[in-house]
Amino acid sequence: MRHVFVLANPEAGRGKGAKARDAAIARLRGFDLNLSVRTGSSIAETRQFAIEAVAARPDVLVIVGGDGTLAIVLDVLVGSGIPIVLVPAGTGNDLARALGIPFGSAESAAAAVSAAAHGVPRALDVGEAVCPDGTALFLTVAALGFDAKVSERTNTLRWPRGRARYYLAMIIELIRLKPMTFTLRADGIESPLSHGTLIAVGNTRSYGGGMPVCPQADPHDGVFDVVHIAPVGRAKLIRLLPRLLRGTHVQLPEVTTLRATEIEVAAPGLVVYADGERVGSESVRIRTLPGALQILLPSIDGDHADFDMRRAHR
Repeated sequence: MRHVFVLANPEAGRGKGAKARDAAIARLRGFDLNLSVRTGSSIAETRQFAIEAVAARPDVLVIVGGDGTLAIVLDVLVGSGIPIVLVPAGTGNDLARALGIPFGSAESAAAAVSAAAHGVPRALDVGEAVCPDGTALFLTVAALGFDAKVSERTNTLRWPRGRARYYLAMIIELIRLKPMTFTLRADGIESPLSHGTLIAVGNTRSYGGGMPVCPQADPHDGVFDVVHIAPVGRAKLIRLLPRLLRGTHVQLPEVTTLRATEIEVAAPGLVVYADGERVGSESVRIRTLPGALQILLPSIDGDHADFDMRRAHR
């Protein structure tokens, strides 16, 4: 009997994780499976359950949560060889957006979990960011510059709550906006790009819940897409934001793109975020780990998922 291990974060997406977990489990119970379910109530417990899951060597590990949940357990999963299924239940769900995994409702959670039955296996690239004061693996985008400072400011504010806190942080950082002096090396070659507003290193195309900062990034090609935005004033940065939301900012003369497997960046006051979490400061070396994570993606012919699972266990 096929063993499926479910690891859920009920707090993902401000409580959406519990509903997504229940919908996923209800769907899985319709199959002939050996089902294990663990719900993490803290970061430490979630990591411990991930370690338990890897030790159990299930046929599939179903993760119910968002990009932050995956960030908590990614180092445990990489190299394990255990295929994962993502049931998105986060706030941003940028990895799900990149991979075409449905999200946003209990029905989509049930549809996403069908990948455990009839999923298409894919190798997924993972990024590794190493700073003097921290190291992290990531799946979406590493942010360096203005956007990272907005995330840093958001984390320090205690008021207001929700998205309003992020917008207030953006206003504060716009007021404080100053160009940074970057030193950038791509695949060992020093780049002429220096002064700038931000650098984004994309394994996937978006961050922040669908902002396509690296619109051409592909998490299966073994290469990062890197976006550098030159120094711009406050007014111009505000005007650039709608283009950033559409992914058309890369057409602007202030924006330079390049592709590389390893990036080294240093700058006074540099802050590094990846998958929305703080990694470190001052300098960073970011490299790609091609195909380091195995994932099952929803089949286009998903209507036959129930039939195939039951046939496999007759």
